[in-house]
Amino acid sequence: MDGSLPANPYLSGNFAPVADESDFVLEVVGEMPRDLAGAFYRNGPNPQFAPLGDYHWFTGDGMIHAVFVEDGKARYRNRYVRTPKWRAEAAAGRALFGGFDPRLTDPSVLGTDGGVANTHIVWHGGHLLALEEGHQPFGLDPATLESLGYATEYGGAVTAHPKVDPKTGEMIWFAYGVGEVPLGPGMSYGVTDRAGKVIRRDAFQAPYASMAHDFLVTENHVLFPVLPLTFSLERAMSGRPVVAWENDRPGYVGVMARNASVESLVWFEVEACYVFHPMNAWEVGRLIQADVMEYPIPPLFPGVDGAMTPRTKAVLTRWTLDLDDPARRVRRQPLDDLAGEFPRVDERRSGLAYRHGWFAGNRRRPGGTGFDTLSHFDHARGRRADFTLPEGDFTGEPVFVARSAGADEGDGWVVALIYRGAEDRSDFAVFNAQDMPAGPIAIARIPRRVPHGFHGSWRPA
Repeated sequence: MDGSLPANPYLSGNFAPVADESDFVLEVVGEMPRDLAGAFYRNGPNPQFAPLGDYHWFTGDGMIHAVFVEDGKARYRNRYVRTPKWRAEAAAGRALFGGFDPRLTDPSVLGTDGGVANTHIVWHGGHLLALEEGHQPFGLDPATLESLGYATEYGGAVTAHPKVDPKTGEMIWFAYGVGEVPLGPGMSYGVTDRAGKVIRRDAFQAPYASMAHDFLVTENHVLFPVLPLTFSLERAMSGRPVVAWENDRPGYVGVMARNASVESLVWFEVEACYVFHPMNAWEVGRLIQADVMEYPIPPLFPGVDGAMTPRTKAVLTRWTLDLDDPARRVRRQPLDDLAGEFPRVDERRSGLAYRHGWFAGNRRRPGGTGFDTLSHFDHARGRRADFTLPEGDFTGEPVFVARSAGADEGDGWVVALIYRGAEDRSDFAVFNAQDMPAGPIAIARIPRRVPHGFHGSWRPA
């Protein structure tokens, strides 16, 4: 790290970046399941140098933290994702890109790809891919985490949340802010086959330019939420926020059959709200149902006047879209009241009717930063079961790992990275997925902290 970091909540505490790339054999406390074998990868922002201007957490360089598990043992490795941006700044010895404020970008790198590959990491078709909103997937070696470069076969940006069809093995994905108009309403829809070959990429126009962070896929349909957290290059060039909440706009959800033309898209209207992440979506006859973490107002972003929006909490909410409804309105029903984020499912039920879901909750400070609770929601019973961490500890996203390919839905483990505030370091924790309140059955102690980050995946051995 070069120079002191400016005062910023996302550059202090466990949000602060770590400077080193390390390898550790981990001490295991408890009994690591012998049939848990593979690699857990977690991506997140970790700026290489003191950022230019008012740093936003979403714009830091990607760093992968991996825990490899085999024969009851665990080891840790972390590496930067060496994007063109990272390499340009490493060569210069300082930050060169302006993040969400393009006016701050150094003229020497104008025209250089500014992707940070910092949001998610997925394993598909024999490829490990680091993802973020506005750029192509970035390949990594699954064992060494060596940077392999952009997967140029995607032909453009891919957002951070593709979905893998558990029946066909296809990876379904989308992009926003693409096309001839910078930060405009252009979007793309694409499909990669189970072998990793891109077989479809089609462009369409959304009702307006929105930060469409995630989307929804069912067995036969795809849904694109376009909600009023909007982009405006014109707004940015006038000194106002490039990304801002517009409370007076309605939201929309575009719906089409997965094998249809993008010209067949129809748009359902939904009241102004925001969703970073859905838990799952599925079909019941002519109804599409989706369980999402819904905010009345999104956190982390300002209004169009530049003033930060008030902190609100996301709660698990069911959206229902009736494909035969001439009014095309989304019906919404809260399912739970715990503030939460990072919902995950047994991905063998992705896009299908399901029973079990997990998420990171915030019991002590609803609407605040950090998550202190790991929750299991049983949709068959309409019940939530929690494990709440000690004061000062925080969890990352829970990721489900099936006991075996043929195990029943939800039979397996939940793994997560947990920050231990009193010790200023992190643990890799393993839970019985069906008994979260019992706490972790095994912990692999990481002798340094893993900064708060975003999303992760499990790659079976």
